[in-house]
Amino acid sequence: MPTERAVSPLPGTLKKLGVITAIRDTQLVEQSLLRTLAPILGVLETSLYRINGQQQVTHILHHSRTGTRDSDGAERISERIDAIRNETNLPEHIYMLIDNVRLLGQACHRSGPNGLIFCYPLRSGELQSGYLVFERGGKLTEVEDAVVTGVLQVYSNYYALLDSSQRDRLTGLHNRYAMEVGLDRLWEELSMQPSTAQTQARRDCYWLGVLDIDHFKQINDQFGHVIGDEILLLVSRVMGKTMRRTDLLFRYGGEEFIAIVEARDLEKAVQLFERLRKAVETYRYPQVGKVTLSGGFSMVTPTVLPKSVLERADRAMYEAKKAGRNRVFHYHTLLEQGVLQELETGSITLF
Repeated sequence: MPTERAVSPLPGTLKKLGVITAIRDTQLVEQSLLRTLAPILGVLETSLYRINGQQQVTHILHHSRTGTRDSDGAERISERIDAIRNETNLPEHIYMLIDNVRLLGQACHRSGPNGLIFCYPLRSGELQSGYLVFERGGKLTEVEDAVVTGVLQVYSNYYALLDSSQRDRLTGLHNRYAMEVGLDRLWEELSMQPSTAQTQARRDCYWLGVLDIDHFKQINDQFGHVIGDEILLLVSRVMGKTMRRTDLLFRYGGEEFIAIVEARDLEKAVQLFERLRKAVETYRYPQVGKVTLSGGFSMVTPTVLPKSVLERADRAMYEAKKAGRNRVFHYHTLLEQGVLQELETGSITLF
């Protein structure tokens, strides 16, 4: 990881912390952290590794800075943020360093290709939630280490506060607001990707599913709302444990959930949603016994607005209810079968 001349860490640090805590988007907060620390540390590259409760890396943000000089001698710094998903094969030296930090619960460093590689833990309360990794030519001064530790503490506290505001209090899943933000970001990413037959054949597609607990009103009426809340919590946990670490699950409202999964084709998408349905069906719930889901799903495409994709999945879900419940239907399959008719929905023309 290239380095540049270190600058004094104190001037401007408080101002940069003010910028971080003015942001209301968790991913943008992560990006702002990397942009803040790079000049303080005097490095050109920083990386953030976000992990889940099973210590698995769920995504990586890599920040790089490139310095160039104009003809008049003025220096220009350009920045770039790359988001990496589905990364399971970390370089061995990074994996070993992260593992050391996980075990010790404190920052560590080791020799790297271009100097020393540093790793600082990111915390959410008492739990580790990620790691900051960077490389530079020499050790940090006591002042630099104190500033980095302080910035990370402010960041972690603010990130936890922001994250909790975007989660459902009962189930702990991300809520409707977080889903809307995530969908907007996903559509933006998809619209920026090259759309050729060759690139589409290489990458997975996204599929959005609406999943609804069957006869939930009857559960509330027969067993009471306390048991109903328990069912919501258990169903969310069953689905969460069944889904892969790269899949997304939201509580949309009431007994309704939204799942977003990656799959190469329709057959694989059907398998993923069926696995969710069967996991909920086979679990035995205290007092209630058996609980089932009905669902509908549709492929995510940047040329169709998120609201329209949601409507498609929702219509397929209602057809699953009408057909007897405890099943998951694909929207376009229902169109081909003549069960549903295409409605005129919002679309985007990409240029």
